[in-house]
Amino acid sequence: MPRSRRLAPLPGPVIAVVGPTGVGKTAVGEEIAVRLGGEIVSADSMQVYRSMDVGTAKQPCAVRRVPYHLLDVAEPGEHYSVALYQRAARTAIDGVLAGKGVPVVVGGSGLYVRAALDDMVFPSGQPASPTRERFEQLAAELGPERLHAYLAERDPEAAALIHRNNTRRVLRALEMLEGDGVSYADQHALLAERRAVYSATYIGLVMDRAELYARIDRRVDAMLAAGLLDEVRSLLGAGYRHALTAAQAIGYKELVPVIEHGADLATAVDTIKQATRRYAKRQLTWFRADPRVHWIDVTGSSPEAAAEAACALV
Repeated sequence: MPRSRRLAPLPGPVIAVVGPTGVGKTAVGEEIAVRLGGEIVSADSMQVYRSMDVGTAKQPCAVRRVPYHLLDVAEPGEHYSVALYQRAARTAIDGVLAGKGVPVVVGGSGLYVRAALDDMVFPSGQPASPTRERFEQLAAELGPERLHAYLAERDPEAAALIHRNNTRRVLRALEMLEGDGVSYADQHALLAERRAVYSATYIGLVMDRAELYARIDRRVDAMLAAGLLDEVRSLLGAGYRHALTAAQAIGYKELVPVIEHGADLATAVDTIKQATRRYAKRQLTWFRADPRVHWIDVTGSSPEAAAEAACALV
């Protein structure tokens, strides 16, 4: 009988702590890292930016008990893509493993977690690449429908997955095909396959919804008390208005009208709370679709108790 080919073991162990915003991922992840001799690799798409500290709930340097990676790696006005994150995160993970430590990937940005730990291919992430500039010029010349038809000629399977008016995604599909030789359709399939590149244990934190929403509201209030308005004012003064009004900048974009036009602060704060609660629901939907996640209900639990339960699963 032919001998079966043994697959090389995946590098690891890696622990991923995921879940909705406000559930306590950072505290639990840090406690896990302390217990296992690990280091934190952030998977938060907003904490990569310098000077955006209060509004992103970034762990202050003075209280960090373990090394943190992937915080403060870009300026607020700088383009930072998931492709750039993927390369940096894997470099950090591999470095921690090489030093015999345990990488603890902590964050609620689902695509960032997947990019770090699963087999996914993205465009190069360089905003001014000749390929991207050429396709952006083509988009301006053709318009959305003809650009989509152009993609359909080159990659009909990818075009079938993308609405003709979603120009950003059409451009991404063209860039992937041209720059990396990868079809957007294949990437879409990888999202469903969940093909791991590390031996990872996924820990999902969840709590009673009413308590989670109450925690979110209290955290927003605490951010205001800690100087969030001043942080936004400083960032505006530094010329980062476009970054602050981007769709994903919850907690920042709502305060810009308060500073610039005297809009009602209380109304803006309520809007931040509502937007954050909606974001938490989307995060739960994303992570609950992943069968690899071991869920821990942390309602009424301390970070130490949650970390103990998590370490028992590793």
